[in-house]
Amino acid sequence: MAEHIVSSYDTDLQDLRRRISEMGGIAEKMLIDAIAALVRSDVPLAQAVIAADARLDLLQREVEENAISTIARRQPLAIDLRETISAIRVSGDVERIGDLAKNIAKRALAIAGQFQPQKIVVGLQHMSDLVLAQLKDVLDAYAQRDTERALDVWKRDGAIDALYTSLFRELLTYMMEDPRNISYCTHLLFCAKNIERIGDHTTNIAETIHYLVTGETLAIDRPKNDRSIDATIVATGA
Repeated sequence: MAEHIVSSYDTDLQDLRRRISEMGGIAEKMLIDAIAALVRSDVPLAQAVIAADARLDLLQREVEENAISTIARRQPLAIDLRETISAIRVSGDVERIGDLAKNIAKRALAIAGQFQPQKIVVGLQHMSDLVLAQLKDVLDAYAQRDTERALDVWKRDGAIDALYTSLFRELLTYMMEDPRNISYCTHLLFCAKNIERIGDHTTNIAETIHYLVTGETLAIDRPKNDRSIDATIVATGA
């Protein structure tokens, strides 16, 4: 009977891992396609990203419900309990990543066909490439329970913040130079912020991996280099 219970519990955990793996794949594709839709003004691709979010939401609910059910039925201890709690946390972050990618796709629809400053578009693409690399690495770290790789992702987030601040300054400049750019650049500002927030969620996952493997939370503050508020004050003279 004990072996049967252990086997059933392992099956439960494997199911949670499988669903999170599927969620990660969907979220990665949504981000890639959302940025491509933005850069190329691809309306059908943006619409496909928005439609994909429903599957991600469903998987997140299933992970949460199954994890809670597993805790209630198996009453796991120590590492096994951390496994189920971590599944809930990671699925929540991945679901939010999908929401942010969907938001980028919605912005792409709103500005499709409008003039895009090439320098800003290249900057957004570069920022999204860095964030996508973080997302891939942290999902691999979760699958492999690799705390060293997770910590590397956690440390890299400061570079994303710095790039976001640079893009923020550039977009403010475009808006100040010509008021006709305000509406378009505002959409790009939100896209840049969404990309930066996706980076934050990858670091959340990295912290969860550390907790999962060690049973402890990171004792140091996350590196942050977002100076967008400072840039606003300088630009406006507030």
